[in-house]
Amino acid sequence: MEIQTVGVLGCGLMGSGIAQVCAAAGYKTIVREVDEVALNKGLGRIKKFLEDGVAKGKVTGEARDTTLGNLSGTTAFVGMNECDLIIEAIIESLEEKQQTYAALEPILKAHTVVVSNTSSLCITELAATTTRPDRFGGLHFFNPVPLMKLVEVIRALTTSDETYQAMFEFAQSLGKEPITAPDRPGFIVNRLLVPYLLDAIRAYENGLGTLEDIDKGMTLGCGYPMGPFTLLDFVGLDTTYYIANIMFEEFREPAYAPPPLLKRMVLAGRLGRKSGQGFYSYHG
Repeated sequence: MEIQTVGVLGCGLMGSGIAQVCAAAGYKTIVREVDEVALNKGLGRIKKFLEDGVAKGKVTGEARDTTLGNLSGTTAFVGMNECDLIIEAIIESLEEKQQTYAALEPILKAHTVVVSNTSSLCITELAATTTRPDRFGGLHFFNPVPLMKLVEVIRALTTSDETYQAMFEFAQSLGKEPITAPDRPGFIVNRLLVPYLLDAIRAYENGLGTLEDIDKGMTLGCGYPMGPFTLLDFVGLDTTYYIANIMFEEFREPAYAPPPLLKRMVLAGRLGRKSGQGFYSYHG
């Protein structure tokens, strides 16, 4: 199966990054958003990322032009009918994803593979909501997509060998390093990362040390690029809380239970960098 045209559903933080790396790898890339405002914002984010890259000498003017030349946007599903692979990167809601797949399916080519970039939902459950579960799987990218080398490749119980192979090779063609992850909440990375982050919050609640000292301990003592609280603020406390709840529901183990402090911070709107306040303050 040869992939030439790629569709990306959603042009938010993840969708725009995924569209950018697909276009940069030489694929004709069509990105779909719900309205012109969201679409222009997403395409603007890609343009700015590339412009900044050129200014810093990390991207050539030629590479920028090629990437932008491979990229087009739409607010309709109709334009996706020529895609060989479609990557869904919309809101983390089973219902919304279901509706999106249902709107998409009538126009897909017979061989088209659909993958989800979900970080927490069950790939087999998503595949089961479609009429072509053998041509469905998961490709989980990491933020910021153009810089992060990892992609988790997840096969549903129904994913065919051919589909799995196509997903894996596609990830490699983007210059990424794919790893095969099981279809369980958190896949590989979040399955190990989320309990560590939740544990850091519990330890802080229990007076282990200051935020700064705990973060410094993990960066300087373990060589982590960010301490747990800096990382929590970066990922978003609401996102972490959401994933933790899904993992706890599945496994029913205390390690995955969101600590009270995390819940209260989310309720108070302290979501991290994006809201200007999380464990640290980002005002000014």
